[in-house]
Parts: sequence; structure tokens; C-alpha cells
Amino acid sequence: MRRLTIGTILALQCAQPTSAAAPSAAKPSMPVSTFSIVARDPATGDLGVAVQSHWFSVGSVVPWAEAGVGAVATQSFVEPSYGPKGLALMKQGVAPQEALAQLLAADGQQQVRQVAFVDGKGRVAVHTGAKCIPGASHHVGNGYTTEANLMLTNEVPDAMAKAFEAAKGPLAERMLAALDAAQGVGGDVRGKQSAAILVVRAKATEKPWTDRIVDLRIEDHAEPLKEMRRLLTLHRAYEMMNRGDEAVALAKMDDALKEYGGAAAMVPDNDEFVFWTAVALVSNGRADDALPLFAKAFRMNPSWMLLVPRLPAVGQLPETPGLVSRILAVGPKADPAAK
Repeated sequence: MRRLTIGTILALQCAQPTSAAAPSAAKPSMPVSTFSIVARDPATGDLGVAVQSHWFSVGSVVPWAEAGVGAVATQSFVEPSYGPKGLALMKQGVAPQEALAQLLAADGQQQVRQVAFVDGKGRVAVHTGAKCIPGASHHVGNGYTTEANLMLTNEVPDAMAKAFEAAKGPLAERMLAALDAAQGVGGDVRGKQSAAILVVRAKATEKPWTDRIVDLRIEDHAEPLKEMRRLLTLHRAYEMMNRGDEAVALAKMDDALKEYGGAAAMVPDNDEFVFWTAVALVSNGRADDALPLFAKAFRMNPSWMLLVPRLPAVGQLPETPGLVSRILAVGPKADPAAK
């Protein structure tokens, strides 16, 4: 992708001193011009960032978040260190406005930065440098900010804010609605390429690997927001499958089947969901109910038939004599309609 030339922009800037603690002493060289939202969910306390850009793998540089601490979006001529440094300051109890001010004061290139913070209390701070490429602006809301640069129009931040406030549901879906609204009023003047959504818990747990509730990235796609919505739907379906598995472990099969059924309804072409629902039924003494699901899974993907004989030895199916043969008998080869 062709990089934007920033020499003219930097030449027009007033010289500023750069301290040893500066986020960047060198000239900025990554024009991740984009639109984003940072937000705290007032109902759950969850914290998140969502972003789209005409730049490869925007999710690897713009969004940062830590459970119980805050979220950061760092963009325009991006300086990634605003992410970890901003989170570190907020974790120490520094308010977002002060944390952002400290980092900007140490940044000799602050005029080309666009940065937004939100903390666990819903306090926000945002900066759009005077040398960010137009249209560049931001909107400050209650517990969230929207920000954009290099846009087709100046409408993007306000359109995102309006959509976010009107949207219902979990934080990730509401932030995605904001991104859709941004694209709806023109979005990035260059087009579309990548997107990301990151949501973390309101409070850190003793299992940090569970503290990221949503962590999805579209690295390079002609329609990144449409692809993001597909992946977010799939993510929610897998959450339901996981809750179903937890219910099975507690011998609550009715609850498990409700979750499994919900997942299958969300993603009806997912043979994985069909197969493992059938396995759960057999493992709980409901083989007759499972056989039609096995048949459906085998039709969708015959490779599941290779897996069935391996499951009894590892405790995933009962070692009941004749059970494996009974299950395999409903496969495509036993189906006259498949001949």
C-alpha cells in the first residue's frame, strides 16, 4: 500500500522539545488514518475499542485494553506506545485526561496524533492533533469517545456517536453499529481494508486468559465490517456452545440443548455444532435423539465419520458394544438417497 508523504506536514510544524520519555522521538511513519470508538458499557462496566481503516492489520496497532483498567485507541500518524503507556498510567489511578496530557507533553509529534482514552470509571479523554489529515475530529460522549481522521466528510464522529447511543445489546455490537454508521456517511476517503473489536471485562480475574471477552480482527478484506459482523455472530454462537458444554458437565441437559439449539440457529451451516450436540446427547443416554443429528453432520461433512470410532477410547462416547456401528450406519453410505 502506498504510504502518505508527511514531510510537508512536519515541515510546517513548530519545533518542539522531545524528552527521553517521549512516545516517539523520530518522525512518525505509520499513517494509520481511520475511525474508532473507545467506550465503557454502563450496564456491565466492560471496556472496549472498535476500529476500521484503509490500512493492513489495524487491530495490531490501534486498539489497546486491559480488564478493570481502561481502553485506548491510538491512530492517525500512529504511535503505538500510547496504548501500553496510557493503560499503565490509568492502572496507577491517573485520570485519563491527565494520563493523556502527560504523554502528549512528552511527544514531539503530538500535532499528528489522534488518541482516545476511557477508564474503568467511564472517564474519557481524546486528542486530535492540529496536523491530522482532514477530515479529522472527535466527539466526546458519556463514557465514550468517537474519533476519525482522513475521512470523506466531517460527519463521521457525530454519526458514530448517534448510532452508538441508539444501539442495543452488548458493547461489541453497539460499537460495531458505530463503525457501520461511520461507513454509512463515507468513512475513510481511501476506502476499506481492516477492522478490529476488542472488549475486556469490567474487573480483572485470576484467569487473565478469560478477561478478553471479544478479540476479533479482520486483517485484509474488501468488506471488513460485513466480515466483522459475520465473525461476531460466530463468536456469540460459540459462546452459546461453551455454555451448553458447561450445562452438560452439570447434568443439565435441557439447559445444554437450549444453548446448543441457539448456537445452531445462529449459524445453521456449522457442522461442528451439529456433531458435538449429537455426541452430548449420546453421552447422556439419548442415542435415539442423537442419530438424526449424526446423520445431518455426516451429510454436511463426511469426515466426522472418521472421528466417531476414536471417541470411546478417550471418554467422549460411551464404550457401549455396537454403538459406533449404529452411529456410522446413519452416514451417507447407508442413505439410499445419497446413492
